Amino acid sequence: MRIAVIGAGGVGGYFGGKLALAGEDVTFIARGSHLDAMKRDGLRVLSGNGDFVVPQVKATDDASTVGPVDLVMIAVKLWSTDESIATARALMGPESTVVSFQNGVDAEDKLIAEFGRDRVIGGVANIAALIESPGVVRHNGTMALLQIGELDGRRSARIDAIEAACKRANVDVRVADDILKSIWEKFVFLASLSAMTALTRMPIGPLREDADTRALFRQLADEVVDVGRAKGVPLGDGTVDAMLARLDSLPGSMVASMQGDLLRGNRLELPWLSGGVVRLGESLGVATPAHRFVFAALKLYANGRPAEAR
Repeated sequence: MRIAVIGAGGVGGYFGGKLALAGEDVTFIARGSHLDAMKRDGLRVLSGNGDFVVPQVKATDDASTVGPVDLVMIAVKLWSTDESIATARALMGPESTVVSFQNGVDAEDKLIAEFGRDRVIGGVANIAALIESPGVVRHNGTMALLQIGELDGRRSARIDAIEAACKRANVDVRVADDILKSIWEKFVFLASLSAMTALTRMPIGPLREDADTRALFRQLADEVVDVGRAKGVPLGDGTVDAMLARLDSLPGSMVASMQGDLLRGNRLELPWLSGGVVRLGESLGVATPAHRFVFAALKLYANGRPAEAR
């Protein structure tokens, strides 16, 4: 399978690297020192599931040199969604499929608007990983799951082909019966986790043990569920309880990547996480006071640490 991975960070580097190592024809669309290091030294992935190296990496910053592929995997930060769609145009042929493994819930609508519904499938990446240094991806923990599915829930030949490629690469993959519901279930968890750990600058351990902060976790999750249901997503009554049970099962030292970006002074995905909850809530007539507070408290950091805070 010919695959182009737009973004060779934690998600794209880990899963794209596994697919390349297994013999799939993978090209990374990357840039800067990370691209230079991969072309020079290969891609190194450090993982609790076992370290590996892709010694000869196909990578470029010019998608027009790649040509049409079977599958375009988008794995960039949310502020680069529009740029990644522009990049994907050069990779899409008559039979090409595109899937976003980003955070948030906006990508599918944007991809459909650009390429048409029949060219888009849904995807969810469950993994904690990041670029540790140029050419090196660090996968924290052992969780590394891809969920894929047709937007209408049917089983298709292309889903079967992607599933088979992932299995050949020893990638944990699941075909979802309702991928849009899976995307929103992840959003319930991630928007709440990002809000709490970034706002408090603390890991989940003490946050889930304290009665007040646990209640705030629940309120944040409840708001996302309310917005999702108003949008027509069939999120069940047990969605928030399941999220809290998952939270209780994770290492107490865990934080969301947005907290790390905040502490390093980097740009934040805040406008698409808590900000996205607020924006969707306003459009659907759903109140989201907890996420509105988080967004207001952190918005001056959204483009990186402001000069006044240095």
